[in-house]
Amino acid sequence: MINVALLSRWHVHAEDYAQQAEENEQISIQLVWDENSERGKKWAEELGVPFEADLTAVLSNPSIDAVIVSGPTKMHKEIIMAAASYQKHIFTEKVLAFTVQDCDDIFSAVEKANVQLMISLPRLIEDYYLYAQKVVDKGWLGKLSMVRCRVAHNGAVSTEEHPDGWLPKSFFNRENCGGGAFIDLGAHPIYLANRLAGTSKAVTARLQSMLNHDVDDHAAALVEYESGTLAVIETSFLSSGSPFQLEVYGTEGTLLIEENHIRLKSSKFDINEWIVPEQLPDPLPMPMEQWISAITEGTTPTITKEDARNLTLINQAAALSHKEERRVDLNELI
Repeated sequence: MINVALLSRWHVHAEDYAQQAEENEQISIQLVWDENSERGKKWAEELGVPFEADLTAVLSNPSIDAVIVSGPTKMHKEIIMAAASYQKHIFTEKVLAFTVQDCDDIFSAVEKANVQLMISLPRLIEDYYLYAQKVVDKGWLGKLSMVRCRVAHNGAVSTEEHPDGWLPKSFFNRENCGGGAFIDLGAHPIYLANRLAGTSKAVTARLQSMLNHDVDDHAAALVEYESGTLAVIETSFLSSGSPFQLEVYGTEGTLLIEENHIRLKSSKFDINEWIVPEQLPDPLPMPMEQWISAITEGTTPTITKEDARNLTLINQAAALSHKEERRVDLNELI
């Protein structure tokens, strides 16, 4: 049994991770800590476990094996490195950190402590991504030329029920979040494009605030890859009814994914028609399940530190590109 402490209810996914932990037979939630004591006490009461206001007391507790981090992104480095120093395994919400250097510092601490770190990048386990990767790897699209991916919702849109949008106000705090829609929701299209297109080279981005938030509420970026492939990354907190879209284009074919609708056309096949796959690959285990397997069985997770680092690299470059209104070569940051 892995005894876990939940560290912060700040992120909107904190409750999802708590539920996943409760449903996992190998996890036992023992404690709650939160930088906001009132919020933490309420959560602990709901879960029926003690609240501990002192983070060091949580991390130094010998009965705690691991932590689940859902705090403000600005606190990730401090919390994760502290947890590693006490030999605690770590599961964390994305993004890992604001800068590549911070990511590298975290990885060094984790490796020194010989603990397992898992960053939640959940779309990398989904059947549609695995199918897209298969299509690319088998060469059915020929030479990959472009990827376009859009993940968006209406979390900042005013409604009668939610006059300020359904996202918490904390999501628009630049100091805590490091950004807005792009660094948060845009993470998904970034890490998907990175997996499909390979090593990134440069970024040009616009991070806009239509509703005068302190951070961007919709954004787009053009990512250049060493292969010559381009990726168009789109995200928004201002899009009602916007479907998930992943489009992959190559010299020999096109793959179009919109929600659960998948179509493939390839000159590699005998017919010049759109093909709907009869069967998709089985989804991989959830990130939390992979984390527990790595701890208990020594398995190697499919979500890697390179996925997390490359995600932060694009985010860091996009922020600089927007600020200085220019194309950013990634060699400037690494």
